[in-house]
Amino acid sequence: MAESKQFSFRRLEGKKFPGIESSVVKALLEKWYVKQRMRLVTFNYDEPFQIYEKEAFTTQFFSDANVTTNLMVPTDDAETWTPLGTCVTRVVCEQIPCTVFSMDFFDRLKTEGVVRETGAISKCFDEVYESFIVADELRKVLLMEDEEKYCIFNDKDRDEFIFRIFQHLCLGGAICQYEDTIEPYLNTTRTVYKDLMTVVKDPETRKLSVTSWIFKVEAYSGEAYVFPGKSPHRQNYCYLIIDPLKRHVTVWYHDYGRGLM
Repeated sequence: MAESKQFSFRRLEGKKFPGIESSVVKALLEKWYVKQRMRLVTFNYDEPFQIYEKEAFTTQFFSDANVTTNLMVPTDDAETWTPLGTCVTRVVCEQIPCTVFSMDFFDRLKTEGVVRETGAISKCFDEVYESFIVADELRKVLLMEDEEKYCIFNDKDRDEFIFRIFQHLCLGGAICQYEDTIEPYLNTTRTVYKDLMTVVKDPETRKLSVTSWIFKVEAYSGEAYVFPGKSPHRQNYCYLIIDPLKRHVTVWYHDYGRGLM
């Protein structure tokens, strides 16, 4: 029997995310209380990766000392960060589809009246759902399955990576200041997508295709949830974005920080 492949990882120093690191996007992420508890880290890996190896890859990733000393997690006050360390014993990995390239995907928000033609987000009476204040129709679409317009995005739509980016940005962190118009959310979604993904154009067909693979991961110590937060929450998220051609894996993760509320 052939030995299982062993991956090793090394942090890629100096990796830039020009859109995300721009002053405009940084200001918005700070306003939404995302920047304060979000990290982006890129690693090289040494062996060719195939999609069927995702469980071995992610398990070894969270067992590698070069990873666990560079994945920093925030304290409850977000003032200091500490290495994740060697606590992970089990990783749950889910492949995320990425077949949507155009921001036209979100046009239905206007055609269905969630967003007005001016770009203003339609308001509603405040209510609390989970840990979120729902003060507009957009958050109803994102969160509340019993609402009439929730179905304008079906389950397949909601699985798409671009929708997940949009939802994470719109919902923000524990003390998020929401936007009154849709454009900041859409523009930032586009920027994050472009910075994280590798997209190529076929020279003959001129069609775009994604060469990256995306995995949503959760890490446990025994049965205890330990990463990317202290307990499961829709705004505790970690995605591994793998570029198999460059042998890079970028980790985009966020800890909601419920202890701040």
